[in-house]
Amino acid sequence: MPGESPPPVEPSASAAAESDERSLLSDARLTIAKRDLSSLSREKTIVLALLIQLFVAAFSSFLVVGLTSLYSPGSVSAGEVVVGVAGDHDDALVRAANDQDGLRAITYPSPEDARSAYQNGNVHAVMIAGDSGDRIDVTVIAPQESIETTLIVDQVRTLLERVERNERIVRGEHLDRSPVPVPDEVDASPYYGFTYTVLVPLLLFLPPFISGSVAVDSLTEEIERGTLELLRVAPLSLVDIVDGKALAMVLIAPLQALLWITLLGVNGIDIANVGQLLVVVAALTTLVVTLGLSLGVLTAKRRQAQLLYSVLVIFGFGALTFVPEHPATTVAKLAVDSPTTTTTVHVVAYVAAAAVLFTLARRLVARTDPEGL
Repeated sequence: MPGESPPPVEPSASAAAESDERSLLSDARLTIAKRDLSSLSREKTIVLALLIQLFVAAFSSFLVVGLTSLYSPGSVSAGEVVVGVAGDHDDALVRAANDQDGLRAITYPSPEDARSAYQNGNVHAVMIAGDSGDRIDVTVIAPQESIETTLIVDQVRTLLERVERNERIVRGEHLDRSPVPVPDEVDASPYYGFTYTVLVPLLLFLPPFISGSVAVDSLTEEIERGTLELLRVAPLSLVDIVDGKALAMVLIAPLQALLWITLLGVNGIDIANVGQLLVVVAALTTLVVTLGLSLGVLTAKRRQAQLLYSVLVIFGFGALTFVPEHPATTVAKLAVDSPTTTTTVHVVAYVAAAAVLFTLARRLVARTDPEGL
């Protein structure tokens, strides 16, 4: 009919989706996150730390040999170590030495003869085994300030551990009560143990700790420089600002971990359960970043916040040794594809703890007066 207005045109589903996408990309928290990530390139200390981790992961197949020599000096073949033994229980030392690779024991009739052979350079070290009640007392003479000292001491220590093990087995038959059974020896490669119990946890735990430290600096520097007020003019609430900074730091750590895992795989070090490992990294990152930002809000001072952050993280990581499974053990078990029910429970617990702490931190920030910072 003439004069009638046309019916309103309803927006299509595609237009609504496009509008939602634009609103997501224009989210102020995401803008804050992008801003913080771009500023990382100007932090020389952080860039250097990332480059060192990148170098370790990229050349891990070569570095693991040298690093293992520091972790377990006996794993490096550096010739035969000759040890002179004497005393009442020299036979126990000789029996143990015969079962140890890289070490040879020479028996001397008296301790004086053994010491003389050491002084003349005929042996690398001397071990004199005597009686001390019901125990075997071993006196060791080894060189000091020598390039070979570390290897010699490591071989001697291994020999003493083997003697102790043998004596426990032999004397266990004459005890009134049965001792705790000694576990069987495992002929495992030190390179395998070092890679999965030291190198992999080190590469996966450093990104969360660095992210937490950067989060502390990011927030406290905004407060000390007065730029926090400029951000709030946007207008942005303090919760939005903290959320954006947390988002940036929580995202970067799992991405680094994924890159390190990829580079380890290129070097022939297979890592299993990558998805669960990334979940652990993300949860730990959320925990430490939330802690750092909360300290930044509470103290509003960079030095105080960084000191408290460092102390609490070190104390908290050390306190985790009292839980059934330390995070490093969880990571190692996941990496070698031998997780247990306890491992899965710990992964879930880390995620739950991260969610609870983040929720509590947001409430703390919401109750904080920005004018008082």
